[in-house]
Amino acid sequence: MTPKLLIINGNPKPDSLCHALAREYARSAEEGGAEVTLHHVGELAFEPDLHHGYDEAQPLEPDLQVLQQSLKQAHHLVIVAPLWWGHLPARLKGLLDRTLLSGFAFRYQKGKALPERLLAGKTARLLLTMDSPVWYYRWWLGSPVERTLAKPVLGLCGIQLTHRQHLGPVHTSDEKARQRWLTQAGAAARQDAQQLARRRP
Repeated sequence: MTPKLLIINGNPKPDSLCHALAREYARSAEEGGAEVTLHHVGELAFEPDLHHGYDEAQPLEPDLQVLQQSLKQAHHLVIVAPLWWGHLPARLKGLLDRTLLSGFAFRYQKGKALPERLLAGKTARLLLTMDSPVWYYRWWLGSPVERTLAKPVLGLCGIQLTHRQHLGPVHTSDEKARQRWLTQAGAAARQDAQQLARRRP
């Protein structure tokens, strides 16, 4: 079976390092034999706010319906995002709020504390860019994005966060450093494609 990868570039800027990293990951994964779907959050047409929370159903825009279908079919999810104020950009957070819905990503079970995980069996990689030093993000801030995504978000849906990459500081980086990060993204893509191919018939 051909490994299927879904990449979400969570930086809404039309031209960014995250764009370049997501494209390089996609290119390298395809060279490694994977089937790749890439979505840029800034190019998706959707309302990121839940106007009534989860009390009322908010119809999904066509782009979100397509994204849900891509996630349902994918074996592996890759989220590429910048660190803004210690966490994910608001539009990417809104994308998760709108798409990881009850009945699609999880299902409550009567009499049980934890829901049924409807996306179980999938894995994920997180690729974060940041202006702070990597050590500051990991040791001083305590890796807040992973602490939010690993169990409360992805884990609740059954997606296992297996790989993390932290790249920074970006604002003081030169072309050599950025090229090194692109090379690392490509290597990660080939590694993921190979691992997925080995574990799936």
